[in-house]
Amino acid sequence: MTTTPPRPWLASYADGVPDEIELPEGSLFDLVEGSVGEFGRNVALEFFGATTTYAELGEQIGRAAEGLRILGVQKGDRVALVLPNCPQHIVAFYAVLRLGAIVVEHNPLYTPRELRHQFEDHGATTAIVWDKVARTIQDFPADVAVETVISVDITRAMPFATRALLRLPVAKARESRAALTTKVRDTIVWKDLLASEPIAADFARPGADDVALIQYTSGTTGLPKGAVLTHLNLTANAAQARAWVPMVRRGASVVYAVLPMFHAYGLTLCLTFAMSMGSRLVLFPKFDPDLVLAVVKKRPATFLPAVPPIYERLTAAAKERNVSLKGIEIAISGAMPLSASVVEPWEALSGGYLVEGYGLSETSPVLMANPVGPSRRAGTVGLPLPNTEVRVVDPENPAIDLPVAEEGELIVRGPQVFSGYWKKPDETAEVFVPATDGGGDWFRTGDIVRIDADGFVSIVDRIKELIITGGFNVAPSEVEDALRAHPDVADAAVVGLPSSHSGEEVVAVVVMAPGRQLDEKLLRDLLRGELAAYKVPKRIVAVDELPKSLIGKVQRRQVRERLLESAD
Repeated sequence: MTTTPPRPWLASYADGVPDEIELPEGSLFDLVEGSVGEFGRNVALEFFGATTTYAELGEQIGRAAEGLRILGVQKGDRVALVLPNCPQHIVAFYAVLRLGAIVVEHNPLYTPRELRHQFEDHGATTAIVWDKVARTIQDFPADVAVETVISVDITRAMPFATRALLRLPVAKARESRAALTTKVRDTIVWKDLLASEPIAADFARPGADDVALIQYTSGTTGLPKGAVLTHLNLTANAAQARAWVPMVRRGASVVYAVLPMFHAYGLTLCLTFAMSMGSRLVLFPKFDPDLVLAVVKKRPATFLPAVPPIYERLTAAAKERNVSLKGIEIAISGAMPLSASVVEPWEALSGGYLVEGYGLSETSPVLMANPVGPSRRAGTVGLPLPNTEVRVVDPENPAIDLPVAEEGELIVRGPQVFSGYWKKPDETAEVFVPATDGGGDWFRTGDIVRIDADGFVSIVDRIKELIITGGFNVAPSEVEDALRAHPDVADAAVVGLPSSHSGEEVVAVVVMAPGRQLDEKLLRDLLRGELAAYKVPKRIVAVDELPKSLIGKVQRRQVRERLLESAD
């Protein structure tokens, strides 16, 4: 059976949440321009106490767009952003989109090897980068040459007094300054990019169906793939989020950006949703409980998207320092399971709701969330958002729908679902199920779920073997390749094991080369030079052999089961 299934979840929606929303017709730039026009005098961004109004933000976006146009950036060009959370990140994001060009987001803490793979894939010749990583981009080999590097000193967005403290000739100031900025050469400096007059108002704008973003995701297996997202995908997801929280007033909310905006979750809820709401977005370049609580004392967030470990650490720090969390009305958790042991103390301290949601990079990313209210259901990821359809099907034959409450693979469709992977038609075809009802094709999430009679969705397992740790995706094969490259390692398997702090813990099982002994510390230290810190295994275990299939493929599921059994 492949007809459109009923939508029992609609009856479980909170008051004020519509069954359907009218989809936006414009682009992401139109979204932020609307807030600039409506809330021009309001503060749009706050960074270490320095503020930027919506009117100032709009002017900076216009100047950056013109600067990029003069440098030759055109519609359809890819422009790489390699930035932490900072005001320049927001300006750069919307300036690139204003030209009809495509943003490609990157983690600035990636190793040169990881960044190079992504640049090889998307081929961007212009990059706007944190000055701390500018040299990495400049040192790419000739076949991955980036013609134009625009370097950003994020300290220039801080208040003058803070910058002055960073220049003090004392050890602590030098250490802080070194962590935030560095001298670069042979780049275009960000402030010079903004020296132009704002781009002409009649310059051609992107359309809803134009590509806006390439968001890298590990997908089901292998190296990261670029999920291609249109302006409509992202504006629709922001609109769905707005519809889900009708109690959040436009122009009156305070949103904390503690999630990195290069991550799909942080990008949508902080960079697009918050800007579309005319919110005051408080930016943190990295999560630091002390820094967040210092801001809470002055102006608490009304809306806080984060992951369970962040809520856990903030709760503990607030109790220890006797800081009130009152005023944080809505907290949305994603990327990993949310336990009652995190929810209960948070809600007791804040007086607001902490609810769980679910999504993927390929879906912009939010697909579902718990109602923000007493009808939320702990242990589930909630209900599909308006305009989102879901089915539970037989993983072996996705044309067969399964009965209510039976476990099967979740497939979805909606305006937030991506169009495919960048330059990977075969991988794209593998994750879509053709529709037979005249609607759009269905995206295979790779997750095994159960949907109850009221429409609440529970994640049971993952078909794919992707590891999610601290809200970040880790492809086992990437870590295994790095391990096998070491002469002491003959073979390797990498799996995720349950962790109370990060969702999953990366664990490696290795077969050592003949005559070699495992030196776990040495091996982990070497991996830190090849992989981002969150990808480095927390534990490495040596075994005589790995379980393999008849064709010689390592059976990661069996490896994981054996580790769990040995732990028990």
